[in-house]
Amino acid sequence: MLITCPYCGPRDVIEFTYQGDGNRERPDPASQNFEAWNAYVYDRLNPAGDHNEIWQHSGGCRAHLRVVRNTLTHEISSVAFARGDHSSAARRRAEDKP
Repeated sequence: MLITCPYCGPRDVIEFTYQGDGNRERPDPASQNFEAWNAYVYDRLNPAGDHNEIWQHSGGCRAHLRVVRNTLTHEISSVAFARGDHSSAARRRAEDKP
């Protein structure tokens, strides 16, 4: 499976580390709501089809990426930086490529 890092370009999945479900909302860190934290840590959906995921390019630029991957076919339909505006860095990198 290839993941196209917006900064580094297409790379083999071996360079990436799966960080988890991209749809989950973390409870307020100061919250003492046991049910909310229990649901956040243990409750998981097992969707069939497109799924938002967070991956880290641990063997490359170390960026965290938001990946939309089909769980049935493993086809990746989009990849973007998980947070922040890295568009200028990605654009500079793309301009350097032949």
